[in-house]
Amino acid sequence: MSVEVAVSVVRTATGERLSSVVLTPMAREVDRRLFARVRPPRVEPLVAPPAGSGLAAVPGNAGPPVLGHTLSYIRYGSAFTRARHAALGPVSWCGFVGEHVVIAAGPDATHAVLTNPDKAYSQDGWRFLVDDFFHRGLMLLDGEDHRVHRRVMQEAFTAPRVRGYVDRTVPVLREQIPTWPRGRELRLYPMLKALTLDVATHVFMDGRSGPEAEQVNRAFMACVQAASSIVRRDLPGTRYRAGLRGRALLERYFTAALPAKRAGDGDDLFSALCRARTPEGEAFSDADVVNHMIFLMMAAHDTSTITSAAAAYYLAANPEWQERARAESLALGDAPPDAEALQSLRALELVMKESLRLAAPVPVVMRRTVRDTALLGHHLPAGQLVMVAGAVNHFDPAIWTDPDTFDPDRFAAPRAEDRAHRDAWIPFGGGVHKCLGMLFGSLEVTAILHELLRHHRITVRPGYEPRWDNTSLPVPADGLPLRLEPLERH
Repeated sequence: MSVEVAVSVVRTATGERLSSVVLTPMAREVDRRLFARVRPPRVEPLVAPPAGSGLAAVPGNAGPPVLGHTLSYIRYGSAFTRARHAALGPVSWCGFVGEHVVIAAGPDATHAVLTNPDKAYSQDGWRFLVDDFFHRGLMLLDGEDHRVHRRVMQEAFTAPRVRGYVDRTVPVLREQIPTWPRGRELRLYPMLKALTLDVATHVFMDGRSGPEAEQVNRAFMACVQAASSIVRRDLPGTRYRAGLRGRALLERYFTAALPAKRAGDGDDLFSALCRARTPEGEAFSDADVVNHMIFLMMAAHDTSTITSAAAAYYLAANPEWQERARAESLALGDAPPDAEALQSLRALELVMKESLRLAAPVPVVMRRTVRDTALLGHHLPAGQLVMVAGAVNHFDPAIWTDPDTFDPDRFAAPRAEDRAHRDAWIPFGGGVHKCLGMLFGSLEVTAILHELLRHHRITVRPGYEPRWDNTSLPVPADGLPLRLEPLERH
């Protein structure tokens, strides 16, 4: 829903005037209070560019002492980075937990950082946040190390293997989704999270949920939450300590299971990583397998949960799209769908893409400069932490028609708005670190929504919109209260 656009003018450190326009809000998150927080009382240069370089200083401000703008981001998420982009342009800086962080937003800025043609950006931006909990996960590796590990891991994500993972996924969904309670409001997000964990343990490890899996789930959650801890010390009662304990539990869990996986001939992902070999004979050590399993299990079930939850909400809030997607699902018949059948569900594909646009599960990625560099004419010093706010691109009014409106047909021909710029829509990242599991993740979400629509009609209270908690990955703060109703079969 459109609201009045707030406009003001600020002056950068170089004297340039910038129109600071707060765009239409998603879920009414951009309001007067947010604009007051985002609009700097004065704009300061990050560092002075080298004399004679012709580069501009990065404009911004540190915000409140110590925490900087951390709490604003936790509260507002992508609405904060959108408003910051509108106020200061595609390259700005602000304070986050004692660090001065450059925000790269908009298609051109994100493309420049993610493609990294001059090798000026490293994954140390992620390591700074999550290395204690997701040590040597694929997204934390650089250069030749990353290239070798990605080549080995690709052997676990070939098209035949992904088809096999889908065949393992569907029975889990068919067993659980039809039994979900109807006729009352329920918190759908935790139900989806339990479901995707069950899928992950079955597909990735050939196991099923139970008391041990619940411990594993809590350990994953502790690691994810600890990555965004404000207090980053091993102190009693802190999220950081809980994350360290969670990491230790996960290491024990996967290490204990590893010998049997090495010796067996299973077709789950854990077994695939144990046996993966490139044509040149490159393979993973035991430590590599454990590190990658910890990272992949987190990445797979958290992002799938967020995307499924967002899509379920948008289907509930837009019943015409729910019926359109349901008609396609019912037309498939009752046979368990394979990967090809799921890919034929065009309406669900469009809904999922639009949900990923409006509620990106990974709205920012982190980098750090390894030397002085330039970004869209701005000087960035060596060692600079950079937040690539890709979700901002998903609301660029130069690319998207009415960007705050749920409109899945924007991805269909002839509009195909996502093709206006190669980085207009980047829910899976970009460059050499683009998500390796995006095909399976997309098929898993499609399969979840397909089964949900076959068995339930999803409704939502009038006027309800979810508020996303951005303490770590964005999750609905209230658990996403929706209502499931039985279908009337004719």
